[in-house]
Amino acid sequence: MSIEPERQGKQQGGSTAGPTVLRIALGGQLRRLREQRGISREAAGDAIRGSHAKISRLELGRVSFRERDLNDLLTLYGVRDSGERAAFMSLARQANEPGWWHQYGDLLPSWFETYLGLEQAAEIIRTYEAQFVPGLLQTPDYARAVILLGHGQEPEAEVDRRVALRMRRQDILTRPEPPTLWAVIDEAALRRPIGGERIMRGQIEHLIRISELPNVTVQLLPYSVGGHAAAGGPFTIVRFPETDLPDVVYLEQLTSALYLDKRNDLDQYQAVMNLLSVQAATPQDTTQLLRELMDEH
Repeated sequence: MSIEPERQGKQQGGSTAGPTVLRIALGGQLRRLREQRGISREAAGDAIRGSHAKISRLELGRVSFRERDLNDLLTLYGVRDSGERAAFMSLARQANEPGWWHQYGDLLPSWFETYLGLEQAAEIIRTYEAQFVPGLLQTPDYARAVILLGHGQEPEAEVDRRVALRMRRQDILTRPEPPTLWAVIDEAALRRPIGGERIMRGQIEHLIRISELPNVTVQLLPYSVGGHAAAGGPFTIVRFPETDLPDVVYLEQLTSALYLDKRNDLDQYQAVMNLLSVQAATPQDTTQLLRELMDEH
């Protein structure tokens, strides 16, 4: 992705790209420069007094850029023009700025901070959930009940901050130029009484209301489908306005996460998501099913 000086930090539509996406964009530019010069990751790592693994992390946008390292890499890659170098430096400074979630950094593992950055910069988010309602669609009460499952021993103030973080994430759904959220939720997630009957009833009612937003689609995957394509568990596909940035598949685990952007992986997960969307109830039928479920609680 080539980011010209006058477009630094801008997404299509005029909104400002988040630091995570800027790091990915800058890392991609550096990788292309390195490959055009026929320079190995090992040689690039030597130039910045690091390893090939550090170059890989920089090129994937997983870590921040030090100006000294960036200067050395640009020199190694033959970027001599002062204006072009200044544009790279400006982009790096923007990419190093903390996102709004930085204030919750003491609560967040680094692998989830990366996902928050991707989510905030997304144009389209497609997600499948089997056990819980997706975080972007949770009510405060439901979110608290879910958070207590893993953090029940924490002080109440810390739990409050975790709930506040989850609610803050949801602001993207009603901001100007919001992303499209398309969620397929397994029926099991809505029959599991997280927090009790009252909280589940409120959560289901919220799903009905929020699915009325033009940028939100909710589909229920009913038990009647039987086995389905997403046997491996929940996943999320994130797409960005910048056409040169690849989609990212996010797979969350208990103590880590995987971020997949290889073409074969993307094609496979896209195919599974498309099949799930066909197998699931239509958005209109989902609303009726949700009303029936709400009456049961």
